[in-house]
Amino acid sequence: MNSLRQKIAFGYAVIGALVVALSLLSFLELRLLEQKIKAGERIGEFFGLALEARRFEKNYFLYRQETDLAENRAYVGQARALLHQQRALFEALDEPAHIARLGEELEKYAVFMEDYAGHGDSRREGRIRAAGKEIVTTAEHLSRTQRDALHRLLDRHRRMLIASVVAVALLVIVIGQLLARRVARPLKLLEANMAAIAAGRLATLEMPADDREIVSLTQAFNRLLGEIETRQGMLVRSEKLAALGTLLSGVAHELNNPLSNISSSCEILVEEIDGDDAAFKRELLGQIDDETWRARRIVRSLLDYARGRDFKKETLALAQLLDETLRLIRGQIPARVAVVSRIPDDLMIAGDKQRLQQLLFNLIGNAVAAMDGPGEILVAAHRIDPAHEPCHSGALVFGQCSEQGAAIEIEVRDNGHGILPDVLPRIFDPFFTTKEVGNGLGLGLFIVFEIVEEHGGCVAVESEPGIGTAFFVRIPIEEKHV
Repeated sequence: MNSLRQKIAFGYAVIGALVVALSLLSFLELRLLEQKIKAGERIGEFFGLALEARRFEKNYFLYRQETDLAENRAYVGQARALLHQQRALFEALDEPAHIARLGEELEKYAVFMEDYAGHGDSRREGRIRAAGKEIVTTAEHLSRTQRDALHRLLDRHRRMLIASVVAVALLVIVIGQLLARRVARPLKLLEANMAAIAAGRLATLEMPADDREIVSLTQAFNRLLGEIETRQGMLVRSEKLAALGTLLSGVAHELNNPLSNISSSCEILVEEIDGDDAAFKRELLGQIDDETWRARRIVRSLLDYARGRDFKKETLALAQLLDETLRLIRGQIPARVAVVSRIPDDLMIAGDKQRLQQLLFNLIGNAVAAMDGPGEILVAAHRIDPAHEPCHSGALVFGQCSEQGAAIEIEVRDNGHGILPDVLPRIFDPFFTTKEVGNGLGLGLFIVFEIVEEHGGCVAVESEPGIGTAFFVRIPIEEKHV
């Protein structure tokens, strides 16, 4: 049975079969109890007939009335008939020999009464009383035996009923536990994965179950994850295109400077084309060449940033990477905001150039947006050993920071308005933004977190409203083994 529905149906069938079996057993027990009660009624009837016969026997001894003798005969006859009709019932309660002797005593009692009625000899009263007492004693023993048997049957029925209830309860608990293991655990795992998706972490769901329904649900969930990842990629690309559009206006401004210099140098060179000052002309041509290369570097940085490609790690000079990024976004940084770099020129980092540029662009852009007036953005980096330098105390850490191997820590700090404590845990959630509608999709920091995870690193944030915010990005260093 590899279907959860079949297992549930089988469980209900087992419970149903057990309930039917217990009901049938209870029915048989009740039938037996009914028979015992009827048998008790017959024993009680016989005992009552014996007592009535003895009562009229005594009356006849005292008053010698024929009516008392007739009543005695009638009750004795009824007792004899009852004993004959219910012989099997009586023998089931006592030894057949005892029942046979009871019949004999009853016959002797009747003979003694007739003999006494014919002669009226008081000496015959003793044997009549002895026979009557034997009959009553035997009947009383049978009644007591019947009551004991009935009590035992009731006790057995009560124990069986309690055992049945316990057995059904245990079976229900066992089936419930099996269903919980088969259904509740996968649903809990699904719930955890849904929470992870809500936090922006997409991971394929692996269910430890072979039930057809759970497998189907897992496949549907993974298809949903694939669709979400595709749509998310489209949104990220859309965000990147929007950022690219913003960059273009800044790049246009940056390109204006070298192009203006080129134009000015060309105009001067045209005016001095007939002159004899060769050194001055070479200087102008050198300026044109320098400004042309400057424009080409700006355009190349823009193309590198805009070109879509697969993840590819390479060794990069972090200070140069920051310079290229700042060259792209210089036009977007207000004059009132200063960007200070404290990255050693020889500090190298292993990563995807385009994605690391995107990370720096998003963090610096976020810092610029946090400035309500004049301010400073510090971009620093250094090599650390996580084993001796744990994540910053007081900072909120996102991702798994490895404690083994060296890492590069990039710090981006601003003295803007800061982030509120209740907002801070959600800043890396996709589509979460505190900006007004239309001013952002809330994907900037989410993209930062994705890039950090792609590089196997982590990011920590510390912020104080009114003081500023600092992001600490750690990227592991891949050691080269000789």
